[in-house]
Amino acid sequence: MASDMQAESTPTSSILDDSQPTIVCYDPDHPDSPCPICGGLGQVRYEVPVSHPRFGKLFRCPNFPVEADRDRRERLRKLSNLDIFAGKTFDTFQTDLVDYSESEAQSLATAFNGALNYAQNPDGWLLLEGSYGCGKTHLAAAVGHQRLLQGDTVLFITTPDLLDHLRSTFSPRSETTYDELFDRVRETDLLILDDLGVENPSEWAKEKLFQLINHRYSRRMSTIVTTNSDIDGLDPRLRSRLLDIEITHIIKIVAPDYRSRRQNERKQVLSRLHMYVNMTTDNFDPHSNLTYDEQQNLRRAMEAALKFGSHPHGWLMFVGGYGTGKTHLAAIIANYRHEKGDEVLFITVADLMDYLRTTFHPNSTHTFDELFNKIRDVTLLVLDDLNTQNSSSWAKEKLFQILDFRYVNRLPTILTSAQEINDIDERIRSRLLDSRVCQNVAIIVPSYALRLKRR
Repeated sequence: MASDMQAESTPTSSILDDSQPTIVCYDPDHPDSPCPICGGLGQVRYEVPVSHPRFGKLFRCPNFPVEADRDRRERLRKLSNLDIFAGKTFDTFQTDLVDYSESEAQSLATAFNGALNYAQNPDGWLLLEGSYGCGKTHLAAAVGHQRLLQGDTVLFITTPDLLDHLRSTFSPRSETTYDELFDRVRETDLLILDDLGVENPSEWAKEKLFQLINHRYSRRMSTIVTTNSDIDGLDPRLRSRLLDIEITHIIKIVAPDYRSRRQNERKQVLSRLHMYVNMTTDNFDPHSNLTYDEQQNLRRAMEAALKFGSHPHGWLMFVGGYGTGKTHLAAIIANYRHEKGDEVLFITVADLMDYLRTTFHPNSTHTFDELFNKIRDVTLLVLDDLNTQNSSSWAKEKLFQILDFRYVNRLPTILTSAQEINDIDERIRSRLLDSRVCQNVAIIVPSYALRLKRR
């Protein structure tokens, strides 16, 4: 939004105060405009003293609400990097998970309320601290989704990916200059920096991070930072800004990894299959509020799942929109094979990359090779929500290495994706399109939520 609205050549109207807009000037280039405030431009400038925080800035015209600008909302959503976190909203955040103690549940509830309050009034910074899988990223993404609905520009990015992207701009093949990318990150309305501290920055990277954070700090620009690292171990310059209580609201989440469950004592479990234990053939609904063709489409998808589950060999790929049943079908197969004694790993691609990155942390209990080989060699691998559009070069390379190994060895693998196959990284796409190994099943039905609204 900032870059769209700062061009000095853009004519604007001015109004005196927030609640009772008063016409001060009218755009003569739009004399027939139905809006007497902005002349149809959709933007206004407030007449306020130089010391006022609104001085010199452009704002949405009161007669042009965010809801009316659907094209712009869609454009902002695509730029935000939040597509891969489409399901991480305030509505889907759970604070009363099974096996959580009262204090852990209370910690989650406090974090939820703090993030919700920030989403409603994103003043200053929000720092979310906690161990892996405790819900930090979920809450940060939930704030991002809510601010997108309010018309803000939002950018969600992990710190290692940010540094990767900045380095990539020095390549002769880069379509973006360093200054263009850095300015976009620096000036976005809401910046969400995920996993600060897991990177192993060079002196160059430390300096760039400081320049970015210091710019937003000095201007009190809305920023969310998540970290599982010891704050004391960060660059002292970053730490001093993050811990400034005049600008930063700090929330520490004391809860275990939601991807784990207790088995005698709580252990870290890579697979999140236990979260989908209730997804069975009995509660898969291929009938309600669907046309005949849609019912047939879901039945064929179910048949493919049952056939693969009976004799898992090669790959099975479910492609379709969010909420259409892809994950449910993958879970049906995974739960059945688990009951048969197979070693099953069920995980989203985003979580998989997070786990691999944790091995670079000094306190990691696993080496990268140990975890990588466990994933690569598992009897049945289920990768949910495959999306490579916004992945870093490192993430694409690691994902390709895992899938290429399983492709060459014809190891049973299930993938789901809301992304068109043609938009997936070309090396992975070539494996997915090999019909000798991979069966692709397209699910062409509306989401379950939309089905429920049908009459």
